Amino acid sequence: MAKVRLLPDHVANQIAAGEVIERPASVVKELVENSIDAGATRIEVEFRSGGTSLMRIEDNGGGMSHDDALLALERHATSKIEKVKDLDGLTTMGFRGEALPSIASVSRFLLQSREASSDSGTEVLIDGGKMIHVRDCGMPQGTRMTITKLFNTVPARRKFLKSKTTESAHIVQCVRLYALAHPEIGFNLLDDGRSLFQSPACSSLKSRIAEIFGKQIANNLIEVDASEDGMRLRGLIGKPSLSRSSRHEMLFFVNNRPIENKTLSYALVESYYGHIPKGRYPVAFLFLDLDPKRVDVNVHPAKREIRFRDEAKTRGFAVRTLLEALREDADSYQNVKPVEVRLPKKSFEAESVSIERPQIKDTPPVRDSVKPKRRLVASNEEPAITGPRSEPQAERPASTPPKVEPTPASPTPTPPPAEAESPQPESQARNWNYLGWAQGEFATFDTGAGVVLLNVRAAQQRILYEQLIREFASESIRCQKLLLAQPVELDPLSSATLEDNLSFFEKLGFEIAPFGRNFFRIEGTPTWQQDEDAEEFVKEILALLRQGSLSGQQEGVAVEMIAKKAASKLRRPNKEPSESDIDSLLDKLFACEKPLTDPEGRPSLIEITTGEIDKRFQRRNRRKQDELF
Repeated sequence: MAKVRLLPDHVANQIAAGEVIERPASVVKELVENSIDAGATRIEVEFRSGGTSLMRIEDNGGGMSHDDALLALERHATSKIEKVKDLDGLTTMGFRGEALPSIASVSRFLLQSREASSDSGTEVLIDGGKMIHVRDCGMPQGTRMTITKLFNTVPARRKFLKSKTTESAHIVQCVRLYALAHPEIGFNLLDDGRSLFQSPACSSLKSRIAEIFGKQIANNLIEVDASEDGMRLRGLIGKPSLSRSSRHEMLFFVNNRPIENKTLSYALVESYYGHIPKGRYPVAFLFLDLDPKRVDVNVHPAKREIRFRDEAKTRGFAVRTLLEALREDADSYQNVKPVEVRLPKKSFEAESVSIERPQIKDTPPVRDSVKPKRRLVASNEEPAITGPRSEPQAERPASTPPKVEPTPASPTPTPPPAEAESPQPESQARNWNYLGWAQGEFATFDTGAGVVLLNVRAAQQRILYEQLIREFASESIRCQKLLLAQPVELDPLSSATLEDNLSFFEKLGFEIAPFGRNFFRIEGTPTWQQDEDAEEFVKEILALLRQGSLSGQQEGVAVEMIAKKAASKLRRPNKEPSESDIDSLLDKLFACEKPLTDPEGRPSLIEITTGEIDKRFQRRNRRKQDELF
């Protein structure tokens, strides 16, 4: 049995690095937090090759003395806490004292720092956890940390990194979060010497949001500010018209610390219930200020997750505050007086316009003189409601009933009994008499043995779904060039995701080209895609790729999910289809493998049998009496 032993410091530091330093963005996060804690008013971040070759974080904070600079590189050395009780009242970003030694153990780490009271600064160079030199240097007040050759001592960790574009996007996203959390601090972000984001100290959160996310989003935000029982919720939330297909723009800060918390996330989504469509998420930049003793930030090694002492009270306060803000915004719209438009007097003298309220009349009864409906014949071979219809018959005089000759049906696959959610017909052959349009979305048929209701939208979804699956399998998805390309602006992470999956979008029928940093142009769309919906559809697919719900590597699963999403975008018919359209729709539906359900497994048609109708009208005994007499 192995004996218990103490690990060497460099081994312990590398283990800690595995928990704290997940990727280059984790290094930037830890060092930016140190700069904020040092009281900096200006922070500059520079990186190259996604942070793997160079990362430099420089600030104008208080700086460190010679002894502090050396001590800061020791494990669990920190200026943030002294006793265990201090963990209950944390007001700083960092407190563990693991970041600097962990980073120095897996990279070439150069620390340069000077206090205001010192004539010269201190320079410390560590390579893979080994001290190279300690000497004086000249530099302004503050601290500069330069990291090169990240993971040089643990090359296996490099294999788990994503592409340079993706890692760069994570760094940009990290810096943006801290820039939002601290508008009073100026930030400058450089990538390979090129400035990506430069913002001086801002007087308000809205100004910083306008610089990072654009004025269009900033102008569609609602201000939130409320206090209750020692808690204060402030920030900005998007108007109901400003929604997203993912949660990526739902940003939360607790005591100015960027965090991920389900309590606040659920409270925000719950507050918007009924204001935005299902499956959409609001835009929010919310700051919760409360006593540090009422929140535990020592839950996750990277301090991304927190825990509230009283989850229910925090959630209730957030929901009430957000609902009140949304209610006040809605009231402000209702109180706006309509603009009075004055027209020239001559226009009223020339002619008078009268608008009459339409009269609602009772529907006239069906008469014998009504044009006979088309009769459709189901398949003679299948027990389910499948098979093509007969050709339309020529119109005959009212005295002569139309004669329908059944035509042989081509064999179609029978859906499994488990999937046939609607009642099955009682006989194999049945005539369908098209009755008309009902409830704005159903086509109704008289089958002789009952009544069939066809959900036209569900039928169209099933047809499009199987069409996309077939076209992708045969690589025959057609792309239609747009007359005017649609510009698309994305956040850094979505932009990196799109660049990594351009070939996947091309297989889906999209033609997308880069058009500057974080800008793209949709130059072509699949023939099944509405042009005005192309941008939103692309963003929804990117959100699924970012969440990991979708993978361009597993094309079969991805295409099935995208086909379902594309089918769900089909709108309900805005007018009654013609009889020929219904006939064509049924032809296509019965040619599908599973015509009885839509892509989500819901029925596309149902049959109400004559027996069920008799039962509902209590006519069963009457029929028996009629047969006897």
